[in-house]
Amino acid sequence: MRIVGGKYRGKKLWTPEGKEVRPTSERAREAIFNILYSKLGGDYADLNLLDIFCGTGAFGFEALSRGFGYVTFADIDTVPVNKNAKLFAAEKERFDIIKTDATRLPRARRKYDMVFMDAPYAKGLTEQTLAQLLMQDWLSKQAICIVEVRNDERFLLPEVFKLLDERIYGLARVLFLRYC
Repeated sequence: MRIVGGKYRGKKLWTPEGKEVRPTSERAREAIFNILYSKLGGDYADLNLLDIFCGTGAFGFEALSRGFGYVTFADIDTVPVNKNAKLFAAEKERFDIIKTDATRLPRARRKYDMVFMDAPYAKGLTEQTLAQLLMQDWLSKQAICIVEVRNDERFLLPEVFKLLDERIYGLARVLFLRYC
């Protein structure tokens, strides 16, 4: 697993063996950032990103590499992301790591312009986490939420989100949502 674009392009990330962590593929990350670039342009310096269910942190570190202003990594198991954080010591002022259960989020310490969420597939965690992000005030107005689910997984989208785009990458379906 590598960073695919930006300042750290080609940097290898630590990935655990086994199936407990399922990092978003390089191909899917590249496609997601291409879509974001086409919708938002390339200036991410003022954006705060929340990478929730972050696992290894691949998506968030990709965002840092591409110039996002600040990234928060959140997961119930922070061992994998902490291992990769050591590879980005020069960026330590631009990210933090929170050990938390995404279905029981604390009140937000900051607002996020963008959220990347890749919950374990088919466990109902996506709906619960979207509700928590709203209840605990994590989202700025017009925030974009990028939600990865299994391609056949269905969930109830809260009415405050508008579907902007939807793509399928192998077993994954990626939805681009706008918080209205």
